[in-house]
Order: sequence, then structure tokens, then C-alpha cells
Amino acid sequence: MKVSFNKDALAEALGLLTNVVPARTPKPILRCVHISAGDKDVRISATDLETGISCFLSEVQIDEGGDIVIQADKLAGIVRESSESVLAVKADKGTCEIIGADSHFTIYGQEPEHYPVIPLFEGEADITMPLEGLQAGVEQCLFATAKETSRYAINGVLWEFKGKKLLLVATDGRRLARTRVSLSSSPNEKISTQKVIVPAKAMSLIAKISTRDKESLAVKFIDNQVIFKYAGIVISSVLVEGKFPNYEDIIPSEYTNKLTLSTEAVLSATRRAALLTSEESRGIKLSIGKEAIEFSSRAPEAGDAQVTLPVEYAGKPIDIGFNPQFLIDALRVIKTSDFELLLGQADTPGLIKSGADFLYVLMPISLG
Repeated sequence: MKVSFNKDALAEALGLLTNVVPARTPKPILRCVHISAGDKDVRISATDLETGISCFLSEVQIDEGGDIVIQADKLAGIVRESSESVLAVKADKGTCEIIGADSHFTIYGQEPEHYPVIPLFEGEADITMPLEGLQAGVEQCLFATAKETSRYAINGVLWEFKGKKLLLVATDGRRLARTRVSLSSSPNEKISTQKVIVPAKAMSLIAKISTRDKESLAVKFIDNQVIFKYAGIVISSVLVEGKFPNYEDIIPSEYTNKLTLSTEAVLSATRRAALLTSEESRGIKLSIGKEAIEFSSRAPEAGDAQVTLPVEYAGKPIDIGFNPQFLIDALRVIKTSDFELLLGQADTPGLIKSGADFLYVLMPISLG
């Protein structure tokens, strides 16, 4: 194999691919990328056996085709530190050379035939949508997925179809985020009745793709996998098995207290009140009265904090405690200048609404 790469295009591809390469694995070949040069383009792939990515690069000069499997972090480091605009890659008999204007690196590779097969996107898409829309949806829900591996069914994001809308739902058992994304067209009957759980890792990769004008994201479901295609990038992922919680039962439907608040002001107040929380007292208290809402915290060994915001409120006074980080996570992804805060009793979940598409349920905490 002998190929000359545009350095910036190669660096962008490797920046995406290395998100999949596992840092630790009993299979050393998974710490590598597979480079395959054909007649017109070069395919660079990476996988951890559950998630795979292939990037097709056309900004190349292919003098000789071929395959090589080389360690991902070594190649990415060389490309990242190179100052040349063009890098030549030569591979023969398991040895790869990366040549710049003033540099020459040799990396020993592994046998290409031993590298796992990574699915490609074949046939028609089941659904298409603007990439920017899905990326905005990922931003508004991914943070709420469970991080504990033991809770596998909620380690991903639920996809549910409602006509030309895709509902994305994520929860970790203490909070729940739901947002809507517009599709280019309504899916067929088979797809529209499906509910699938896409792993958080695959969703985070979608968020990292650089957008290009006039390109749509294509999505295809095959057995227990989902495959995404955008421009020269193909991402495949095994779907999460298990039953996602019946989230509609979690979203409270009746509230006695409702406020319209400034997103920026509440985010600032929450951040400031959280400065004096501690490991023992992680919560902040919201004390809501007729004309003001006070955000307060107290840590026995650090002190206490009070931040007051003026409000217009017609309901009964209420004190309720929340995890400030959970509140901050939601406020950071709200796109509107104002949002609605709906509350019941001090021991019932709070509900945040922003526009017609974003909803966030937050469990209260006891402040002792």
C-alpha cells in the first residue's frame, strides 16, 4: 500500500475513530485501526466489537492499494504532531511507514485478516433526518443516561417514533430527559412501531461528527444493530437489550405550583448556591414564595449560601431540595431564554419544560 493523505482530513478521521478504540482490552488488535486503500478512496476503521466506525477518505492519492492494521494511538499521535499538509503512508508485510517532509516513522502492524469485520451501510435508509437536529437532541438527553454498567437497559437512549418526530428519552432512575427531533419523512409501518435503545457511546459519536451542508443522516436497523451513515462516515452499534422503563408513568401529569423563570438567572443562582455544598450535604433548597425564590445550601464545615431571585408566583409557598448538578445539567441544554418549573409537594418530582420539545423530570432529595 502506498497512499498520500491530506493531513487535516486524516487527523479529523482519527479524532473520531479513537473514541471507539478501547484503552484496555485483552485483544490487542482492537487497539488498532484498519486502513484499506482501494481504487478511489481509503477506508479507515475502528471497533470495540460493539461499536464500529468507518471513515472513507477521498482527499488522497493512491499509488498502490492494500491493507494495514496499526496501533491507533501511535498513528494519531504522529499525525497530530506533524506540521506537513501531506503525509505519505507506505505499508508492506506488516510494517507501516509514515513519511513527512522532515520525518520518517515506522510502525509494526498486525495481520489485516484478523481484524473484526465492521458492518457497512447497504441498501435504502429506514429513516433520514438533519444531522444538526439529532445532535441537538443528543445534547438534551445524553447526560441523563445511567453510568452504572449494572443498569444496562438505561445505559442508552430510547428511540420512539411518533409520525415525523423521533422521541429521545434517557433516565438514570433519579431524573429523566425527553426531547423531540424532526425526521425528514415518516418511517414505514414496521419502523414506526419499534422502540429501540441506542447505546450512549453510539449517541456520543453522533454528536462528534462535523456537519456538512445539504447532507442528511441516514439510519438503518438490521436485527439487533443500528447503522448510521453521514457523508463518508458509517457508524454501527449493537442495540441495548432489555426493557426501558415506562417513562410516561414517570412524568407527573398534575401540578399545583407553576413558575416561569429565566434560564440564565436560575443557572447562575444554582451554580452559586452549589458552591457551599459538601459530600455530606450535596443538595440545595429552593424556597419559593410570592415574590422571590431563594436558592440556599449549608455545609457544616464550610458555611452556608443564599441567592435570591425575584419571581411572580401565585401558588402556596413551598420548600424543595434538588441535586444542584442535576439541575445545572438540564439548564445548560435549554435553548430558550425562559422555562417552566412545575412543582407538586416537597416529596414529588419537579418538572422542567422548555418549548414544545424538551421535558425534564427531576426527583427531589431530602435535606434532613
